Amino acid sequence: MSVVENLPAVPFMRAGLARRIIRRRRQAGLTQAELAKRAGIRPETRCRIEKGKETAGTVVFQKIHRALEVAQREADALGD
Repeated sequence: MSVVENLPAVPFMRAGLARRIIRRRRQAGLTQAELAKRAGIRPETRCRIEKGKETAGTVVFQKIHRALEVAQREADALGD
């Protein structure tokens, strides 16, 4: 077992981050597969992150963030 797994705050942080990603993905009107494709990450990686089973690196989260930002702007533009 790794040191990270012994820290109770880490699973809590992963779960909170997963919930935020799921909420933003749904608000942007993206499916799980669409988010993975737009972010340029493997669907398996997106799945592990959304389940709270993996803490990805900064680069992966930046890709997800950018993909969600673009999708949200597109969704907002269609709503106007």
